[in-house]
Amino acid sequence: MMRSQRITVFATGFALVATALISSAPTAEGARNSWFTSWAQSQEGLATAALNNQSVRMVTHLSQGGSAVRIRVQNTFGKTPLTIDRATAGHSADAASVADARPVTFAGRGTITIPPGGETWSDDAGLVTRPGDDVAMSMYVAGTTVPGLHRSAFRDNYLTPPGSGDHTADGSGAAYTQSVTSTYLVSAVDVRNPALEGTIVPFGSSVVDGVGSTNCGSGCTETGTNRRWSDDLARRIVAELPASTQLAVANAGISGTTSSAACPNIPGQFTGLDALARLDRDILALHGVSAVIYYYGTNDLAYGCAVSPILDSYRQVFQQLRENGIAVYVSPITARPGYSDQNNLDRHAVDNFVKQWNNCAATCQGVPDFDQVLKDPLKPNSINPAYDNGDGVHVNIAGQQAMADYISLPMLTQKRHEMSSGR
Repeated sequence: MMRSQRITVFATGFALVATALISSAPTAEGARNSWFTSWAQSQEGLATAALNNQSVRMVTHLSQGGSAVRIRVQNTFGKTPLTIDRATAGHSADAASVADARPVTFAGRGTITIPPGGETWSDDAGLVTRPGDDVAMSMYVAGTTVPGLHRSAFRDNYLTPPGSGDHTADGSGAAYTQSVTSTYLVSAVDVRNPALEGTIVPFGSSVVDGVGSTNCGSGCTETGTNRRWSDDLARRIVAELPASTQLAVANAGISGTTSSAACPNIPGQFTGLDALARLDRDILALHGVSAVIYYYGTNDLAYGCAVSPILDSYRQVFQQLRENGIAVYVSPITARPGYSDQNNLDRHAVDNFVKQWNNCAATCQGVPDFDQVLKDPLKPNSINPAYDNGDGVHVNIAGQQAMADYISLPMLTQKRHEMSSGR
C-alpha cells in the first residue's frame, strides 16, 4: 500500500493550524481513488525576499483535467509559521489575468496556518479542467513570511507589491506588477478524475527539472510554453493512449541534486536534497502515483561519487518505491563534458547495471534509455550536437521532445498492470 502525507487541521482563534503526519492512504487502485496529482514542482528552499501583506499568483500547467482541483501548500523549509489568509483557483488567462476564480478552503475555512516543516492539502475547489490547462493559484499573505519555492518555473509567476493587500479574487492581473521565475508556496495540484489510471512522476535533477526546455534554437527562447520532456510525455499520453488507460504526469526534478547523499563534493545548497531524503515528500506524498521515471547520476559523478554509493542509493530508493506499489523505470546516466576517464568508467558501470536484463538486475520494471537517445553517434561520451543546450549536459527543446518520443507508453501501462495484479 502506498504511503501518503496527510495533514490534520485544528482550529485556533480564527485560523487553522496544519500539522504534518505521515500515514497510510489508499492506492490508486484501492477503492478506485478519484484524486491524482496532475502537476508538481518540488520545493527546494526559501525565497530570498519575504512576502508582506501581498498576494501571489502562481501558474500551474495540468497534465490531466478533472471535475475539481485541490492544491498542496508547503512550509517545509520555513523557519516560522506560514499563514495563508485567502486563496483562489481559476483558469489562467493572459499573463497574470484569471478567469472563473473560485475560493480555495482548508478544512472548510478560508485561512490556514502551517507550522515550520509542515504542509497541507486544500479542500476540493469545483474548478473543471482539461488536459493542458493552465490554472492560476492565488494566495494572500497578510503578515510577513519567507515562502518556500521551486526555483526553476521556466515561466513568469506574479506578485503584487508589498503592502498591497488581498487581490486573490481579481480577474484582472493589473495589481500583479511584479514577476518571478520561481514558484512560491504551491507545490502540487490534484485533479478529481476517477477515469485516470495513475500518475507518472519523473524524478531527478536538472534534466528532469527542465533546464534547456526554453531553448528553441539560436536566438530563440520560449518561456512559459511547457516544453520539458515530461510535458511532452504528458501530451503524448493524452493523444496516444485510449481513454481507459490515461495517466497524469507530475514533475519532481530539482536542479543540482544527486541520487546519493554520500558524494563528497555536494555543494551546500543541495545537501539534504538527495533522492532518498526527498522520497517521502516529493513522491509518496503525492496522490495516485503509479510509476516513477528515475533519471539521476550526472551530478553524483560530478560531485565525486563512484559506482558503489550511486548503486546503493538506487537500490534503497527502488526498494521503497516497489514496497509502495510504484513501478520504477530507470534511465542510464547520460554524457557530461568534463568527466574524467574514471567518471566515464563509473558511468558505464552504473549503466550496465541499469541495462542488465532491461530491468536493473530485477530491481526496476523497465529502462527508457535516454543515453541512447541523446548521445553523439560519433562521440558516445558527448551529447548529440543537434540536442545540446550549449553546455553539453542539458538538451534543448528538440532534445526534450526526442526523449519524450522514445518512452514506450505500452511499457508504462503494461508493467503497472502487472504490478497491480501481483505478477
